[in-house]
Amino acid sequence: MSELLDFDEVIESFDPVLGLEVHVELGTESKMFDAAPNGFGDEPNTFVTPVSLGLPGSLPVVNEKAVEYAIKIGLALNCEIAEYCRFARKNYFYPDLTKNYQISQYDEPIAYDGYLDVELDDGTVHRIEIERAHMEEDAGKNTHVGGTGRIQGAKYSLVDYNRAGVPLVEIVTRPIEGTKERAAEVAAAYVRTLRDIFRALGVSEARMERGNVRADVNVSLRENPDAPFGTRTETKNVNSFTAISAAVEYEMRRQAAILKSGGTITQETRHFHEEDGTTSSGREKSDAEDYRYFPEPDLVPLSPSREWVEELRASLPEMPAARRKRLQGEWGFADLEMRDVINAGAIDIIEETVHAGASPAAARKWWMGELARYANEQGQALADLPATPADIAELDGLVQEGKLNDKLARQALDGTLAGEGSPAQVAAKRGLEIISDDSALESAVDEALAANPDIVEKIKGGKVQAAGAIVGAVMKATRGQADAGRVREIIMERCQ
Repeated sequence: MSELLDFDEVIESFDPVLGLEVHVELGTESKMFDAAPNGFGDEPNTFVTPVSLGLPGSLPVVNEKAVEYAIKIGLALNCEIAEYCRFARKNYFYPDLTKNYQISQYDEPIAYDGYLDVELDDGTVHRIEIERAHMEEDAGKNTHVGGTGRIQGAKYSLVDYNRAGVPLVEIVTRPIEGTKERAAEVAAAYVRTLRDIFRALGVSEARMERGNVRADVNVSLRENPDAPFGTRTETKNVNSFTAISAAVEYEMRRQAAILKSGGTITQETRHFHEEDGTTSSGREKSDAEDYRYFPEPDLVPLSPSREWVEELRASLPEMPAARRKRLQGEWGFADLEMRDVINAGAIDIIEETVHAGASPAAARKWWMGELARYANEQGQALADLPATPADIAELDGLVQEGKLNDKLARQALDGTLAGEGSPAQVAAKRGLEIISDDSALESAVDEALAANPDIVEKIKGGKVQAAGAIVGAVMKATRGQADAGRVREIIMERCQ
């Protein structure tokens, strides 16, 4: 492991500058330039055509839906949409691109000059300037067998071309300044905000564990905010929020230690290691001229009409940040309550529960309480639990109608989670509903009073708080099914 400087000392001595390049795989039915299926998880090398494999004589054709998705992303990021743009060939050799080049966009991207406001956990908003969002094709997947799983030291390598040609949009920021000690937090929050936007737009499943969204994380240090930018490193293909944050912090500490000792930073790509949160050297970073970009001769330029762009702008859904603010106002949640809901990924399921008839407070209580604990114990996501939003709305209705109290409701929920049916069905099967029949309650109260004459005397003597002991005895005798409020009323009537 490289020598690291204490993080507090890094902040005292240096000013970090970030740059993020986020790739999102688009959820089209076919690939970017051919009719091969765009899928995940099938047998290797089954989603391929001559175009995917770069065979001689095969010609690319642009996927119109991918262009539509790219424009939607650009609009959501407050970008200008180009009236004219074109594809280029990015030339380099690697076995997962059989053509020896990647079709991308270089000097004329589909979207440019945008921004995204990113809200941190404490409500602070940091504006990220977007330089460009451009279309390109993904590469295949290499698997290096033996050794560390990387090409160095591997016994042999396998290539799966199913992913080759999958449509991508790459979003490139301008240098992100002014983050100081919150640099790692800002980077992770930015990618999380993008992920939420992709899902809201419906342009990608945006599952980071599948590589649908991944980030190249650029980090450099300078002595102060007025100094020139330092030499940057680029940590490639980081695909979790935790990893993005860890990669930023590690690179800040590693670079600071080198600079403090009088060394220099090498401009290079680096690999992130999930197991210990470190990065390691990859290769010296190529500049744009090293890729020998030139216009793609097999594709005509694109010129999206302004009418089409405006139609797409009008079709955009409510953006996640605006939706969260609207729902918080409608639900009456405090900032901390809403932040907990967002961090738990529970906003959608709570909204569905409210739409099914539950009060917002009850929906939050059940999903963030009993159900969150159960999900953690089972290692499941809230959305994958056996209990549905309709079940929780039904449970809340039973409580509001006075048929169940909280204790009985938890028992009904346990039954639902165990597969016994809806909360109402479980309550009926287990006989859980509150006893509200006066004759049954009076009988139970009379038995409890007869068994506790000393408490009766205390109540008659004016110590009305002593009635709690009788209420407890009745609740125990009825297995918690008595209406506690009505029980107390009967006790006070009997002890007048």
